[in-house]
Amino acid sequence: MVNIMTSMELDVRQGIHVLTLTNTKNGNDNTLTSDVMNEYLSALDQVESFEDSTALMITCEHEKTFSTGINLDWLRAQSEADKQKFSDLFNTVLVRIALLNAPTVACINGNAYAGGAILAAATDYRVMRNDRGRFCFPEVNIKIPFTPISRDIVRLLPNEKVYTDMVLTGIAYTGIECLEHDLVRSIHPMNELQAAGLELAIQLAQKDRHTYCHIRNGFRSDMAAHASRIGVSYVGQVTEKS
Repeated sequence: MVNIMTSMELDVRQGIHVLTLTNTKNGNDNTLTSDVMNEYLSALDQVESFEDSTALMITCEHEKTFSTGINLDWLRAQSEADKQKFSDLFNTVLVRIALLNAPTVACINGNAYAGGAILAAATDYRVMRNDRGRFCFPEVNIKIPFTPISRDIVRLLPNEKVYTDMVLTGIAYTGIECLEHDLVRSIHPMNELQAAGLELAIQLAQKDRHTYCHIRNGFRSDMAAHASRIGVSYVGQVTEKS
C-alpha cells in the first residue's frame, strides 16, 4: 500500500521503504516547511515501526530536482516562534535519519541544495545522477548559518577537505565531481538511477538490522549526543541492554 501525503509518497518495494518526494508542481523544488518536516517524521515513524528487515531510500523522479532546501519565502513570512518550530522539526528529522533503525540511501536525481543536501548527507549512502544536478551547501551565500546539528550532519561526509570547501565557498559539484570527491557511492544515468539505489538498499537490508544500526550509530557519537539532548531514541543508547 502506498501512503500518499501532500509532499511525498511512501511505499514498500521488494521489502525496501521508498520515500519519493513529489512536491515539484508549480515550480516547487521539494522545498522544506514545517508541514513537510511533519510528513518526513510520519514516514520515519512508519519505517521504524516496521518489524522485518528493510532499508529506507529517499528519492525523487523529477527530471532536475531532488530538493533545494528550505522554502525561504515561506520562512521569511513566519513569526519568530514558528521559525524556531521549523528549526526544531528540521533538526529532529536530521537526527532521526542519521540514526534511523534501518539502513538509509539517498537517490539524488537532480539538484540537492542547502537543506536538501543536508538531508542527503544524513543518510548512510548516496547515489547520484551522472549527467545533471548539483550537490551544494550555499548557506554562506544566502546568509543562513548552520545549526550545531546540521553542521555535524555535514561532518558525516567522508571527505573533510571537500566539505570544508563546500561550506565556506558554496561551490556546487556535479555527480561526476561528487564521485571523485567520495561524496556519493556511485553515479548512474537517470534511467538506471532508481534501480541502482534500490539494489544498494536491498543489499544493506540483508544485514542484521539491529547489528547494522548499532555499529553505524557507534561511529556517529556526535549525532547520538544530539539525539539524547533532544529526546530521540536510537539503537545503541546507553540505556539499552546490549
